[in-house]
Amino acid sequence: MTLDIRPACLEEMPILVDWAAAEGWNPGLADAMAFHAADPEGFLLGVLDGVPVGCVSAVRQGDSHGFIGFYMIRPEHRGKGFGIAMWRAAMARLAGRNVGLDGVLAQQANYARSGFGLAWRNVRHGAEAPRPVAGAEGELRAASLEDALALDVFPVERRGFLQAWLAAPGHRALAVPGRGFGVIRPCRNGQKIGPLMARDDAAARAIFNALIEGVSGPVFLDLPEPNKAALALAGEAGLEASFETARMYTGAVPALDLAACYGLASFELG
Repeated sequence: MTLDIRPACLEEMPILVDWAAAEGWNPGLADAMAFHAADPEGFLLGVLDGVPVGCVSAVRQGDSHGFIGFYMIRPEHRGKGFGIAMWRAAMARLAGRNVGLDGVLAQQANYARSGFGLAWRNVRHGAEAPRPVAGAEGELRAASLEDALALDVFPVERRGFLQAWLAAPGHRALAVPGRGFGVIRPCRNGQKIGPLMARDDAAARAIFNALIEGVSGPVFLDLPEPNKAALALAGEAGLEASFETARMYTGAVPALDLAACYGLASFELG
């Protein structure tokens, strides 16, 4: 059996998102469009006799970075070598780049054997009814693309993705100008906040409070564990840790200002 591996087109992206939902990853309702905008040829689909059986993302980020995610083989086709074929295709597409991923901790040793080194842990926190937090300060407005580009904590500029992310149906984006911005989006189960970026804790808290106002739960926030202020915010809001990943890179860990990162956009794209 020969597996045909090719980029998924925009019309096929809902298939990948449905698979992610079946795996319990709780994707956003509009993730397909925004993920495709990040790199239109970066989501690879494995097709067997015309039937999609697996996928993996190999998203190019600028000229120097890339990110692996969405790595799935349909249960009935596991154990046939398709997974390693998809992995090799993804890594080949990102050859010569510093490649990152958010992997489950149980697979950390396997990723290490593929040349990935641990950078830090990301932890998902959630609550059915999060509480507003104290210490919030800042005048809020709808976030613009310029707000996001100026404040985004990422190795390279990701204009295409952020433009689609802010404009996606159901997404609500707010900013404290010059200090922070955040997005909340509807998911298969509840809502997720991310990204949430802020240069000071008071702005992060103001944006968080505004994003959760009037929202029906549960609400989730994926944050980098090294950001102790983000952990404190989550704890005060009543969010409890439920899942964690290992952020790993094939090259040097990017010099990111994690103190300004209170929430990741997604585990699939970093």
